[in-house]
Amino acid sequence: MRDRMNVGDLVLFYHSNCKIPGVAGVAQVVKQAYPDFTAFDPNHPYYDAKYQDQSNPRWFMVDVQFVRQFKNFVPLTELKTYASGQLRNMVLLHRGRLSVQPVAQDEFDFICSLGDKEE
Repeated sequence: MRDRMNVGDLVLFYHSNCKIPGVAGVAQVVKQAYPDFTAFDPNHPYYDAKYQDQSNPRWFMVDVQFVRQFKNFVPLTELKTYASGQLRNMVLLHRGRLSVQPVAQDEFDFICSLGDKEE
């Protein structure tokens, strides 16, 4: 994220910590990666006592802005049905525990088409 996400990049907005994980829409990066200040705050739930060197931070964040919501929520179970086809190389389907991961342009476009299709 720190080195590869740039202002203007479009990202898939993925719900992961819920009953039915999946892609809900598209957001856009509006601020370049910066250190996650919550990792240095001992009163914050995301405090990380092991990484307190502020000159060499481990955790980063970017700011994103809403672009659009899909007509159809695209659940992870549906994405997995394309694991041997259009999404065979998608990181999410092979290493699903990553909170931020690269998405190839063809994967991005395919998932958007799933989210925008008429039911």
